[in-house]
Amino acid sequence: MKEIAVFSGQASGGFAEEICGHLGVPLLPSRLQRFANDCLEVQLLENCRERDVFIVQPLVKPVQENLMELLMMIDAARGASAGRITAVMPHYSYARSDKKDAPRISIGGKLVADLLTTAGASRVLTMTLHAPQVQAFFGVPVDQLHALRELAAHFQDLDLSNTIVVSPDLGNAKAATAFSRLLGTPVAAGAKERFENDRVQITSIIGDVRDKDIVVLDDEIANGSTVLELLDHLAKMGARKARVVCTHGIFSNGAVERIAERDDVIEVLCTNTVPIGEDKAHPKLKVISVANAFAEAIRRIHTGESVSALFQSEDIRV
Repeated sequence: MKEIAVFSGQASGGFAEEICGHLGVPLLPSRLQRFANDCLEVQLLENCRERDVFIVQPLVKPVQENLMELLMMIDAARGASAGRITAVMPHYSYARSDKKDAPRISIGGKLVADLLTTAGASRVLTMTLHAPQVQAFFGVPVDQLHALRELAAHFQDLDLSNTIVVSPDLGNAKAATAFSRLLGTPVAAGAKERFENDRVQITSIIGDVRDKDIVVLDDEIANGSTVLELLDHLAKMGARKARVVCTHGIFSNGAVERIAERDDVIEVLCTNTVPIGEDKAHPKLKVISVANAFAEAIRRIHTGESVSALFQSEDIRV
């Protein structure tokens, strides 16, 4: 592993350090400087020549600032003659901009993918893209991890005999089905309509949820409007207590509090792909680390082993 060079952007928090701890390699230093005209300058403070460089930076708030830092770090590594450069983005927020659903709008997911490639990224490592087609936006190989195994481990000591996994919409139903297989429960899905101003309406639930405990599974929770609408609809259908689970816990505008304050919500579960600050801490919120999964994927990329082999089990294929 001596040829691995791992750097971290400002947004990764302790995530990159945790990855390096699993790999047994040091997190290498870098420097970010802001000039008087508000321009940024990035310097990698360790040799990159012919090394396998991994740059860890989730695209989280402030997204544009963190994206620019990532692009400049990639460019710096390319200019330093790195052998290969992998952009490690635990959360790729622009994956939500994956289609032209209104006139004269930019498909941000494709644009940012092009920017990363142009900057010099040889490969991308990420987790749970909002839409699977986003992988095709990149002109370089993309390894997409998922956190179903880590999230399911949280439930291993619970009695799930009267529990059902519910996806908020049909687009996430495939992942919810895989998750239900891991938990050994049935699965249901909501039919969702989204309107302007982020208003969401759940029109129906496909599946029997009456007198059932609920595990809501979504890929990410931002404002929480979809989850709250789903919980209201489930309560009207006679569902019992609920656990809310997601991979990317963005939790904007007090979403954690609005979800957790409901009497029918037992807990909220997410991973650490998005840093959870003290302002979002809540007694019902539990954060599961996925740094080990990223470390193993990095090790396999470096040694030329298959990353997809991590998910060959039929129970976790999505």
